[in-house]
Amino acid sequence: MTRMAPTVHASAVLIGAGAILVRGPSGSGKSDFVLRAVAAAETGLFSFARLVADDRVELAAIYGRLIVRPPEQLAGLIEVRSLGIRRTAYEPMAVVSLVLDLADPQAKRLPDDPDRTTVIEGVTLPRLSVPPGVDPLPIVAAMLDTARAGA
Repeated sequence: MTRMAPTVHASAVLIGAGAILVRGPSGSGKSDFVLRAVAAAETGLFSFARLVADDRVELAAIYGRLIVRPPEQLAGLIEVRSLGIRRTAYEPMAVVSLVLDLADPQAKRLPDDPDRTTVIEGVTLPRLSVPPGVDPLPIVAAMLDTARAGA
């Protein structure tokens, strides 16, 4: 197995076949987004969604793809605000298909092309930046839906 990089402060959720790497400052809603995405899959908004990692993730570039997995000691754990740390089903590893930056004060209403991608571990990935106070779930759903439709 390829050695994973040191952990970074982020969460990840697998939606369909690709993982979303969720970044943002403490309290920006990373865990909340993951929980809401999983719940949205249960209602049919997404075909499938499951936690990969919460709060800390391990990342590695393998054959041009960014792989995310939970650190062993945090696997299957997620923080639920007002309830504490809970155990839940999780995916042990996934390929990142999108980077979601929450509470980004630099987020633009209509981003320029350079703002739509980011490079992590040498891998260029689509990036979605959401300003503080904006619910990211409908934006991500629209992005995934329009990508499926070929828009």
